[in-house]
Parts: sequence; structure tokens; C-alpha cells
Amino acid sequence: MTQIESKPSSYLRTSSPRGGKPLVAFTHLGCEKNLVDTEHMLGLLTEAGYGISANIDDASVVVVNTCSFVQTAREESVRVLVELANQGKEIIIAGCLAQHFRDELLESLPEAKAIVGTGDYHHIVDVLRRVEAGEVVNKVSKSPTFIGDETLPRFRTTFNPVAYLKVAEGCNYRCAFCIIPKLRGNQRSRTIDSIIFEAKELAKQGVKELILISQITTNYGIDLYGNPRLGELLRALAEVDIPWIRVHYAYPTGLTTEVLKAYKEVPNVLPYLDLPLQHSHPDVLKAMNRPWQADVNNFLLDRIREQLPGAVLRTSLIVGFPGETQDQFEHLIEFLKTQQFDHVGVFTFSAEDGTQAAMLPNKVAPDIAEARKDQLIAIQQPISAAKNSSCVGQIVDVLVEKYDDQSGEMIGRSSRFAPEIDGEVYIRPGVGNLKVSPGSLVPALITGAGVYDLSGELL
Repeated sequence: MTQIESKPSSYLRTSSPRGGKPLVAFTHLGCEKNLVDTEHMLGLLTEAGYGISANIDDASVVVVNTCSFVQTAREESVRVLVELANQGKEIIIAGCLAQHFRDELLESLPEAKAIVGTGDYHHIVDVLRRVEAGEVVNKVSKSPTFIGDETLPRFRTTFNPVAYLKVAEGCNYRCAFCIIPKLRGNQRSRTIDSIIFEAKELAKQGVKELILISQITTNYGIDLYGNPRLGELLRALAEVDIPWIRVHYAYPTGLTTEVLKAYKEVPNVLPYLDLPLQHSHPDVLKAMNRPWQADVNNFLLDRIREQLPGAVLRTSLIVGFPGETQDQFEHLIEFLKTQQFDHVGVFTFSAEDGTQAAMLPNKVAPDIAEARKDQLIAIQQPISAAKNSSCVGQIVDVLVEKYDDQSGEMIGRSSRFAPEIDGEVYIRPGVGNLKVSPGSLVPALITGAGVYDLSGELL
């Protein structure tokens, strides 16, 4: 969970309301797509004259942008809501939990004055005005269709040199385990011109790392143009003055030869591919409603390495899917050992109401699923350590993000590490005790490596 009010003051400062409007605070939970929605709501309320508090204790209204992707996320969202209710706060519930339980949420939590769906956050000013007038508001569209663009005000809350840019929303696929289409609707993309305009505005703000996000970024544009246009978008981003452009969530089918050529030829696009493969065994993939993928996995990974030597590969895997046998799990183990990914996230299956997988028989016992997860992590750790060790002796660019006051080290990331999910680089001051400000992109000599992080010296 990321609570906006807990961000350092350099990210979000309290602003005074105008015209007797209440002071509003935000709590954000969930993914970076949710974070962008939160930033748009902050921008809209600020433009409308509402004060934004960096401290929940000072605010009279708290907007909680919730997550409902899996059971643990829902539990965290509910815990935060109950805590705020116990503090006597007026609550507006936004995001995925509101979308998921739009018919019962207001009744379940009387302290909530409004709920706002994933396709309705642009109405936040009107919702708050109606709440001020004493109305209890349900502003949740049955099927989300809205996507914010460069015309929507945005108050960024991330570390200033790093920004997320949502290129599309929703998903047209129906993986058996995934509730995202129910929460976010079908895919809808922004135009290339819209994306480039916002990217250039972010460059003017000093952004050095731009992260393109959507549910399936490799499918970008298929709803607008009739076919995916990620390659064309990446080439257009070459004219944007941002040194690092990173793409998250590359669905395997969209990594065509043309897209990989764009990765290779556009100088500011990082050769970092986040591939949520989920599994390797054909029968498990078929049960996941991803039957095509069994023929794609190895072929695709070979092609990536051929066209993008040195590409950094991340994947996510699910263990304990209903019906997963020990033999199928062993198949996944061999796949992991063979492919040697740089970064891997491993998750146990979560049965989500409203998904096809929730109804499947032959459930895997939770303790077995957890043991499989631990086993995969134990296998991956030395692989990740070896990948990091190969960086020792190299000079790499590092985006400095903060200082460690105790050690005096600068902490940042090289291009092989995405924010929040991958490792960090710990840099000692160079000759003459040289230090640089957070937000600087600087060369460093890598001198040490661990399972997750690197260390080095500023040059």
C-alpha cells in the first residue's frame, strides 16, 4: 500500500482550500494504473479550489483509491477503510473495490459518503460537491469506458524524475484467473498524438524515466487502429527528451519482430521486457485460458535474445492453479532453470469470485501452493545473483533517488531495475567525496552484487 499522505513533502504539500471548501486527503492502494487515477483526482480537486492535505489527520474528507485485484488486496482496502471510519472521517471510496462491490459497498460501510468507479474518477469534483450538500453518492458505471488523457489535470505524487504514463486502459482478454476486465472494462487506447503530447509535458517537468503502463501494453492501439501500434508509438517517443522509457506488461503475442526492432533501434527505449507468462505447462496454460502460449514461450524468448542481446527479462508466475500436478510444477521448474530470467515474481493462485478459475475443481492445498512458491523463489535467487554479478566491473548509468543518511551512500537504480519491483544500486561517493542530488542520472562503476541489489562507486 502507498499512502499519499505519507509521501515526503517534496512530493505532495498541503495546499489551502479556497472559498470555504473542505481539506481533502488521499490514500492510494494498488497498482501504478490506480496511482495515475489518483493523480488525476488530485489535479481535478486542486483546480476546483479544494485544499489537498499531506496529512490525513488534518483533512475532513479522505478519498481512498482502493485495490480489489486479489483477496489480500481487498482485505487491505477494507482494513484502511475501517481505520478511517473509526477516526470519524468522511470517506469517499474510489477505484477497484468500488467497481467490484458497487451494489453493496455503501450499505456495508455507512461512514462512506460516496463510491467512485474506475471509469468515473473524472467526476470526483461533482461527487465531492454532492457529498458536501449531504447526498450519499454512487458514481460507478456498470461498464467502465473512460480513459484519462493529456487534457485531464494531473498532480503527480511520484519521485519527480520518474513518471507513469497510461497508454491504454482495460483488457479484451479473459484469462481464467483474472478479474481485471470486470474491474477495468475492455481495452481502450489513447491516440499516439495524445501520448506524445503528455510525454513532452513530462519531459519539461524534468522526468528522466517514463514508464508506459496499461493492462497489456503490447496490445496498445488495437481498438483504435485495428492492429497493435506499440512499435509505432515507441518510434514516436524517440523525439521526446527523456533518457529512459520503460514498457511494463508486454503480453507475449504482441512482441512481434517489428516491436522488437523498435526496442533495439529507439535509443531511449530500454531493452527491459516485463512478460507476465504465468506458467509453462500446456495443460495449465489451457486451464488459464492461455492455450496459445505453450507454443510461444520458448520461441519468443529465443527471438528476444536473438534480436535484443542483453535484454533484461522479468516475468511473473502463478503456482497452485487448480489442477496443477507435481509433474506440471516440475515442468515450470525446468522452464525457470532453462530461461534464466533476470527478475521473477511468484504468486500463489487466488480464487476470485466472478472468474472462471474460481469454479474449477481439483484445488491445490494452500500449504502446497506456498511450498511451491518458496521452491521457485529459492531456484530463482542464485540465477538473479549471477545476473547481477555479471554487472560487476561495468560502468552503468544510475538514476539517484535518495540518500542513506547513516551510510552516506546514494541509492538509485540502473536501467535493469524498475521502480518498486526490482533491486537498487547503492553508490559510494567518488573521488573528493563527490555526491549528486537526487534526480541526477550519473555514471557509476559497479563493484559488488547481491541477489537483488548492486553496489558501486560514483565516477
